[in-house]
Amino acid sequence: MPPVAAIPRTLANQLLHLAQSSPHQEVCGLLAAKDDIPQSCYPITNVAELPQRRFLLDPQGQIDAMRSMREKGETLFAIFHSHPDAPAQPSAEDAAQAAYPEALYLIISLNTQGVLELRGFRFESGASAFSEVELQLAES
Repeated sequence: MPPVAAIPRTLANQLLHLAQSSPHQEVCGLLAAKDDIPQSCYPITNVAELPQRRFLLDPQGQIDAMRSMREKGETLFAIFHSHPDAPAQPSAEDAAQAAYPEALYLIISLNTQGVLELRGFRFESGASAFSEVELQLAES
């Protein structure tokens, strides 16, 4: 049985809404937690050369989000991005860019016949691979 991560339903809905609002390019950003409870979403501009197929967090946006987290006593909980026309599975590019093994990696897919899909993964740096984490939606 895979490990479990609880995400407040309001945050999950916010991620799904962000993905729907930009259906032709990948959206991305960070989720922060306080006392191990995810509570804040920091959308960050995708500055990838091909934002329809890849994501790259805007460096200044990432710095600003991390600073804001520090000031609020929050910690990095997850890195999220969407796959507009691919399943919610990590790509080889996602594995190559994974730099925070302590963070959960969330992928939102818009590719599923009118249904949004949200899945979570942990990056195993020793194995250079992702393992799935079961997501449980929690009431906030």
